[in-house]
Amino acid sequence: MSEKSVEGKDERGVNNKTISLPVSRVKLIMKSSPDVSCINQDALFLTTKATELFVQHLALSSYNNGSGKETNTLSYSDLANTAEETETFQFLTDILPKKILASDYLKSLEQMEEDEEN
Repeated sequence: MSEKSVEGKDERGVNNKTISLPVSRVKLIMKSSPDVSCINQDALFLTTKATELFVQHLALSSYNNGSGKETNTLSYSDLANTAEETETFQFLTDILPKKILASDYLKSLEQMEEDEEN
């Protein structure tokens, strides 16, 4: 029997149409943790769905708070601003830092060195 049946469900009875992220990729990421040895299919499905909902929430929040409403686009700067300004997404500030020019960064490094010397 094939892995998928006519209704769009696989052998475990999970409806693959309810998620859009690749389950195999999420499983690979989960297995990359040394603490994980075996992954239950229900846990894999729920983790995939939760990840999908989180990304959707981040994208919608960034779109609504960002400059993309006028142009109907979502940019990196919208995501970075949302991560910095919204308490819910504060933990993403290291992953989504605001972009700065290299010259501005070098100036801030020089200023930090001057402050440490004084």
